[in-house]
Formats: sequence, structure tokens, C-alpha cells
Amino acid sequence: MLPNVQSLAQAMRGGEWHLQWLHCSDHPLLYWITRGQGRALIQGVRTGIGAHNAVFVPAGCLHALDLSKQSIGLVLRFPAHGAGFDQCAQHLPKTPCHLRISDGAKQGELTALLDALAREQASPTPLKEPAMQAWATLAALWLARHQPADSPRQPAAQRLVREFCQLLARQTNGSQSMADFAAQLGVTPTHLTRCCKQIAGMTAAEMQTQAALYAARQMIETTETTLQTIGQQLGFSSAAYFSRFIQNHTGHSPSMLRKNAPNRAAQAA
Repeated sequence: MLPNVQSLAQAMRGGEWHLQWLHCSDHPLLYWITRGQGRALIQGVRTGIGAHNAVFVPAGCLHALDLSKQSIGLVLRFPAHGAGFDQCAQHLPKTPCHLRISDGAKQGELTALLDALAREQASPTPLKEPAMQAWATLAALWLARHQPADSPRQPAAQRLVREFCQLLARQTNGSQSMADFAAQLGVTPTHLTRCCKQIAGMTAAEMQTQAALYAARQMIETTETTLQTIGQQLGFSSAAYFSRFIQNHTGHSPSMLRKNAPNRAAQAA
């Protein structure tokens, strides 16, 4: 598995929901924002984002980025397996991190690394794969060098929301109730919802809905799985209920989303 660099615009091709809705990636991700501002929600914790901010998200970490339309940046997807995985993994942080880089030289270092990886990615040169893996490893080392020495102790409400996000990342099909999640966390549904609203700016139910919606739309637009099967896999009791869920949150039926998906629309043209 090779590393991959995309612009923010490429990462959002087909809709801003690709970044704005809560979701997980199978790959560790590095977002490098060079212009613009917005907000991030990482493991249930809200934070503001500005120019020259680096946001690292480990694989399986629930997150969302809501950036202004003027924002410019790059997204590096690190290997999740294969030859380059071990080289990167030993240096990558184990937890999410958000770095605000004010030093111009350090900003230039990271930009140069990502630009070099992107050039290798686009070029048919010999030894392309090991070169790409080497640049990704250097980006991982850059992250390791700029990690804070220690992280502050998290308040109890923040720890609870992070634990809820970890459960939600493994169960995005909407079939579990808030009572089920709360019981696993040893709190009441009311307390869980109150903490999520305080820390994440969303209720626990809203977070669960958004994660399920992302999973549904991703499967609708990128796979050939039947719509009925997708609904069943995501825990919906009937195809009609699944269709209403998608229609209410996107304004389109599942079949229309599939028909108008960017890849399919390009093939039809």
C-alpha cells in the first residue's frame, strides 16, 4: 500500500460531506492546512483550525473537518499495510494531534515533504514506490519531532466523549440505542448527551446519525452493493425506513445519490 497525497479540493470531490460528516479512515491521515480556517471535531473534541495547522488523525479515529471555502491544503494518507507501513507506523503518533505551526522554516519543511511526495506520485520515474514510502516516512518523522512533550490531563466529560467516539467508530450502523452506549460507558443517556453537547457541540444521537449517514452515502456512491443490502448492513429495519433516512438528511433518495455519484456520472457522459 503506497502513501497518497491529495489537495483538499480533491478530497472533497463529489461533495463537502466527505470531510464535514463524522467518519473514520482505515489509514492514518495528515491534514496540512495552508490557507483558510474552520473547525475540526476529532474524537469528539472541537477545535478551531487556521492557516499552517497540521492535524493528524490515526486510523479508526472518528473525525470531521468543516473548512471555509477559501481553505487550501493537502491531505496525506499514510500506508495502512504493506512494505511502507512499518517504516511510517513506528514514528506516527498513537493519538490524534493538532499542531499550530508558526515558524516559517518548519512550515516550509512540511510543505516541501508533501510536495516532493506528490511529484513522485505523479511521475513514472524508476524506483517510484520506495521513494514515495521514503517521503511519507520523513513526514511521519516531522510529526514525531513536533509532538508536544506531554499532553494535558483531560477533563472527565472529555474522556467520556472520546470513549463514546471510540465505540461509535466501531458501531456506525445506527442499530445501538443511546441506552446501549450509555450502559457500556457506565453513565446515563442523559449524562452522555449532555457531555457530547458540551464537548462536541452535538448530541450523542446527532453524532451517531452523522456517522451512520456518512457510512451509508459512502457505500451508496462507491460500491455496487444493492441499496436494500446497504440498509440491512447499517441496521435499518426496512428499505423504506432507510430510504426516508437518506432522503430526510440529503434531500435525495438513495437511488438518485447513486445515479448522480461523480464516478458514475462521468462514466455515463
